[in-house]
Amino acid sequence: MPITIYDVAREAGVSMATVSRVVNGNPNVKPATRKKVLETIERLGYRPNAVARGLASKKTTTVGIVIPDISNTFFAEVVRGIEDIASMYHYNIILSNSDNNVEKELSLINTLLEKQVDGLLFMGGEVTEEHLHIFKTASVPIVLAATKDPTHQFPYVDIDHFKAAKDAVEDFILSGHKKIGLISGPLTDPLMGFDRYKGYKKALEDAGVALNEEYIRIGDYRYESGLKGMNYFLSLEDKPTAVFVVNDEMAVGAIHAIQDAGLNVPNDIEIRGFDNIPISSMVRPLLSTVSQPQYGIGAVAMRFLTKHMNQESITEKTVILQHQLVDRDSTKRRDNR
Repeated sequence: MPITIYDVAREAGVSMATVSRVVNGNPNVKPATRKKVLETIERLGYRPNAVARGLASKKTTTVGIVIPDISNTFFAEVVRGIEDIASMYHYNIILSNSDNNVEKELSLINTLLEKQVDGLLFMGGEVTEEHLHIFKTASVPIVLAATKDPTHQFPYVDIDHFKAAKDAVEDFILSGHKKIGLISGPLTDPLMGFDRYKGYKKALEDAGVALNEEYIRIGDYRYESGLKGMNYFLSLEDKPTAVFVVNDEMAVGAIHAIQDAGLNVPNDIEIRGFDNIPISSMVRPLLSTVSQPQYGIGAVAMRFLTKHMNQESITEKTVILQHQLVDRDSTKRRDNR
C-alpha cells in the first residue's frame, strides 16, 4: 500500500495538518518539528499525492504543451525554453506530440484540458475554427508559441515570418540575383508556408523582378523534399542562381542535390535556409540561414502563460521577436553587409 500523509503523521507523532504545512513549505512550523517530519518522510518514502493536492487547491501546477513534431530540432529548442521558465515558476509540463495532424491536435488539447492543467501552450500549423472553439470554451489560459491566432483573440509569441522571408530574398537581390528559386512548405501552413511564400513574392515585386512559377517548389520541411525540389531546378535549362529554402532541413537537401550534380555551393548556386537549427552549422558548406530565437520563443511564451495563470498585469496581447540573417558559406560574402 502507498504511504499516506496519515502514516507520516502517526510515525512523526504530529497532526496531518502539520505534515501538510511542512510539505507545502509553510513557515509556521517549529524547526525541530519540521526536521522530524522531513526525516520521517525520507525514511518512509512518502510522496505527496499531486491529484489530491490539486483537488484541494484547484491547481495542478502543470502546463500542457502540444508540439507538432517532436523530432524537429526547432521545436525541441522551443520546448527547452518553455521548460526552463516552467521550472523557475515551479510548474511541471506535459508534452504531447501531434505529428502535424489536425485531428490529433484537437484530441490532445481536449485530453490535456481534461487532465486539469493550469494552462496550455499550443504549437502547431493552422489555427482553425475547431481550435478556436476549444480555446474559447477552455477554463484555463491558452498561449500560442511559434504560431498565431489569425483572429487575434488569443495571445501568441512568434516572429514576423513575412518580413523574415522578404529580408532573405532581398539580400539575394541586392547581390545581383534575379533568378531566385523558392523551396516552400505547404501553402496551407499559414506561417512557415504561406507567410514566407508571400515574403518571397513581395521582395521580387518590390525589386521589379518577374515571378517565375518554375522557380517555386512546394516541400514538406523534410530533407528529401529539399533534395527533390533542388533536383527539379537543376533539370531546368535556365536554372536559378540562388534559392531561398524555408527551413534548414530542406536547405541541406538542396545543397546535397547541387553537390551530387557536380556543382558548387555558393559559386554556382547560393542557398539560404531558415531557422538556424544545429544542422546549419554541421553541413558543408556551412549554411547561411535566417535565425529565429527558438529558445526565446519558448521562454517568452511560458512567461506569458504564467502571467495569465497568476492574473498578473499584462499590457501586450502578442509578442513578436526579432529574426536575423546569418551569413555562412552557402552564400557569397556581401560587401554591403
